[in-house]
Amino acid sequence: MNAHTKPPAMNLNSGRDDGVAVGEELLSVDNVTLRFGGVTAIEDISFDIRKGEVRAIIGPNGAGKTSMLNVINGFYHPQEGTIRFRGETRTKMKPYEAAASGIARTFQNVALFTGMSTLDNIMSGRSLKMNKNFITQMFYYGPARDEEIEHRRRVEEIIDFLEIAHIRRQPVGKLPYGLQKRVELGRALALEPDLLLLDEPMAGMNLEEKEDMSRFIIDVNQQFGTTIALIEHDMGVVMDLADRVVVLDYGKKIADGIPEEVQASQEVIDAYLGVPH
Repeated sequence: MNAHTKPPAMNLNSGRDDGVAVGEELLSVDNVTLRFGGVTAIEDISFDIRKGEVRAIIGPNGAGKTSMLNVINGFYHPQEGTIRFRGETRTKMKPYEAAASGIARTFQNVALFTGMSTLDNIMSGRSLKMNKNFITQMFYYGPARDEEIEHRRRVEEIIDFLEIAHIRRQPVGKLPYGLQKRVELGRALALEPDLLLLDEPMAGMNLEEKEDMSRFIIDVNQQFGTTIALIEHDMGVVMDLADRVVVLDYGKKIADGIPEEVQASQEVIDAYLGVPH
């Protein structure tokens, strides 16, 4: 894949006019350090994410990958360094503020409303897009009704895209794990993000489920024009999907580049083989 030759976004994308061209810097992590008491989870890490690319963040267990995503979407606030998104420096942004600015997220462990249907779970991802006041929503008339109809239309488009129409009314708690992960992706897409953070989207999946998820990730990136940052342990998946890869080990960056360069790095090979530091 080439980040500079992505096709134009389809109608599910937010179409936010942010002045950032494809291939230009969308998000920048600058000298970020995150500590929990006396434990340093991330130490002086810098890298960027360019608009339109798939950016992989990899590393052995405990490398600081999820902590890095948590910093990007505001769950954690670093003691040192800065995060810049669309050219603006963020200071202690909350997760809901990150979501409102165009950053969506999935999690290592599926985080869905298990008693709700697939449709309602994905619909919950539209909450930040709903602008009508409580009174008009409560009585469900006029503009509020029209707004909900439009949101439901968008959600149905996502359901069709992810090929989950057959489970649209089923409670997600009763679905197989692979389908739950697909529903969680759908909820993130419902936000129409500029930047989609995927934390191990294929963890626990069998080969067929991984192939399906890989296809959807490629389509989200290429058809919707959505920039993606993902954590993934399956190196075959990473090498197939990613435009660029940053590698963390013990909270430090040890490599950054295109997949072929990273794969050939002796420091990366040593980290994955468990060579003592």
